[in-house]
Amino acid sequence: MRTQTRTQVKRANANSRAGKTREREFPRLVEVNKHTPEYPFINLHIHSLSCMIIKTQVLRERIIMKKVTALITLTALSVTGLAACSDPETPKAAETANTFDVNTIEEVPEIAALVPAALKEKGVLLNGASTDYAPAEFRAEDGQTPVGYDIQITEALAKVMGLKKGETQHAEFASIIPSLGTKFDIGASSFTITPERLDQVNMISYVQVGSSYAVQKGNPNNFNPQDVCGKTVGILSGTYQQEFIAAESKKCEDAGKEAVKVMAHDLNTDAITKLVGGQYDAVLSDSSVTGYAISQTNGAIEQVGDVIEAEPQGIAVAKDDIELAKAIQQAMQYLMDKGYLKQMLDNFGAGDAALNQAELNPGK
Repeated sequence: MRTQTRTQVKRANANSRAGKTREREFPRLVEVNKHTPEYPFINLHIHSLSCMIIKTQVLRERIIMKKVTALITLTALSVTGLAACSDPETPKAAETANTFDVNTIEEVPEIAALVPAALKEKGVLLNGASTDYAPAEFRAEDGQTPVGYDIQITEALAKVMGLKKGETQHAEFASIIPSLGTKFDIGASSFTITPERLDQVNMISYVQVGSSYAVQKGNPNNFNPQDVCGKTVGILSGTYQQEFIAAESKKCEDAGKEAVKVMAHDLNTDAITKLVGGQYDAVLSDSSVTGYAISQTNGAIEQVGDVIEAEPQGIAVAKDDIELAKAIQQAMQYLMDKGYLKQMLDNFGAGDAALNQAELNPGK
């Protein structure tokens, strides 16, 4: 999730994440028959059979153009094509190597004893998540099944707590917190911990996510995060990163230097595609999204510099359910202590975001 200042969080409307738009997801880069976004002129003055073939191809390309905003041939960069399509309304999962099996986690009796009786009887830890934000929560190839590290963490918490399973259901982001304690037991959906949210719910910290720059492998353009003047930087529209880089650009101009060439996109995929193709010097995004992008491009890009203005994110629990909140805190601490949390995050290139202390309502 994009890090925001307290003022920015306050003015965020009910339909937006703190610091990110509703359309935020990271579909994999796609190689489609080595096409580029620039389509050649097609001469339609040919015989009918050829015309039919060409029309079919044009239609196919229009569909691809609509569903996939980033088309790039990665062969020249020695990167394997990751074949799939993605639509902003139905994010698709990338083929992330799952090196951690949640089923290996066993119940911890002393933690299971903390679980509220009603939840223990139900046997299912139900999580509400807005599944449009890879790598934390998005959807599998079927366009329906929730996947991502928040989904896997929910399953792991349920195992530790001695429940039958952890289950995630999609919900509009703004509806999750109001539904805690009634429809959902927890909200694991990239919630940045803010004073405003702590007034509404209990929160258990587990990851810390800020912003970071990605560059081509080896940083061939010698991009320096401390001196971005005159550089071309891709970002996602409407985010904290856009405000941050705009402020950096103004500093450059005030110092009599060349402004940053800020290239805004509706999908982070588009910016990463341009970066891989050598058209941008860097891309600035969430640190977890940067990590996921690195894993999905088989190392064609890398992070440069430190994470900027990182803030903790937390699992949300209903304000009046302190019993469950304490059980979640203890279960999360167990996942941290055993290294399970980092392993799950590593599946999605976000291992560096793991915290080592699960705090209940930090800063409250």
